[in-house]
Amino acid sequence: MTTVAVDKGVGALLRGWRERRRLSQLELALRAGSSARHISFVETGRSRPSEEMVLRLAEHLEVPVRERNALLLAAGYAPQYAETPLDDPALGALREGIEQLLAGYEPYPALVVDGSYTVVAANRGITMLLDGLPEHLLTPPLNAMRITLHPEGLAPRIRNLREWRGHLLAQMERQIALVRSDALRAVYDEVAGYPVAEREAGDAPGPEAAPYPYFALPLQVEHDGHVLSFVSSISTFNTPMDVTVAELAIETFLPADPATVKYLQSLGP
Repeated sequence: MTTVAVDKGVGALLRGWRERRRLSQLELALRAGSSARHISFVETGRSRPSEEMVLRLAEHLEVPVRERNALLLAAGYAPQYAETPLDDPALGALREGIEQLLAGYEPYPALVVDGSYTVVAANRGITMLLDGLPEHLLTPPLNAMRITLHPEGLAPRIRNLREWRGHLLAQMERQIALVRSDALRAVYDEVAGYPVAEREAGDAPGPEAAPYPYFALPLQVEHDGHVLSFVSSISTFNTPMDVTVAELAIETFLPADPATVKYLQSLGP
């Protein structure tokens, strides 16, 4: 094996990803068709991995696409994944498909966010939930976390705010642990610091008070005198080859009870 002195970087990054995935060097080597000795040499900087090896290890470590570019740069190679603006003509088919998907989900709410929860598309179901919010929260770029947890946003309308807030913050914490994103960290620090009013946080009835079982933690939000209950589902694109596409997430809100279905369907087109 040829050993070379490489700058501290790719080896430490790969070791960090391996430890996050709780894999031993031997386990990673077996998955990647390598040897524990070679993995050890790469992690300590005694051996410079080939471009193909960096990508292979990143694949088996489930490294996000943006971070794969960072690994390649740290190893001395050019990034392989473009970051195409969403309004670029090259992504026209993607945008059209997203718009059709969101429209087809109506009257139920659905939206698309990027890696820092900036809203890039939303349907009329989402618009309905945002009725009456102050202009400063609805001025682009809209941020889904800010709109949901801000004291002047949806937070006062969320009946189970304590539980839903905890779910959202935990979700962001998991993402921050995986990606080095100053923008995401800034959003987290902002929304985690919002005050939580006592009534919304603890006095309102929670999911356990419902006469039917929930199969997932619901978002219980008031709208025009009705309490609507939703469970959310988040979808991402398989095997993305572009950083922008890799970080898009489509969140759909499925009615969690018959009353919510009936109310939304009564609103009409």
